[in-house]
Amino acid sequence: MDILSSLGHVNWLSVLVAAVGAFAIGSLWYSPVLFSKIWQKEINLPDDKLKSANMPLIFGVAFVLEFIAAVVLDMFIGPGGTLASGIKLGALVSIGWVATSIGTNYLFGQRSFKLFAIDAGYFVVFFIAMGAILGAW
Repeated sequence: MDILSSLGHVNWLSVLVAAVGAFAIGSLWYSPVLFSKIWQKEINLPDDKLKSANMPLIFGVAFVLEFIAAVVLDMFIGPGGTLASGIKLGALVSIGWVATSIGTNYLFGQRSFKLFAIDAGYFVVFFIAMGAILGAW
């Protein structure tokens, strides 16, 4: 893959929309509506410590990282992408690379399967949605 050539084919608007979509998924996934309480318990993060965090910095850096992920996924999908190919590549990336990497790390860190399911599940949904947006665009 020629990186400069691939960057030349990136659709920056679709990347921005995909990153915003991923950010929205994360906001819901790790909210009280879905998994925040279980996730906090599994990583031993009490409410008071969470409330004292620098949330603008955390959210800002998270968005930049999601934007980078969208750029790279768009490079993999390429200019001839479709909804189906975007979904397929999102699933392959998330299951084949991200979830397996998280799984290995969590095994050695002796983290719970519940935490693995929450975090890896987020990335599977994240990359499939991102791939769908990028491929369909």
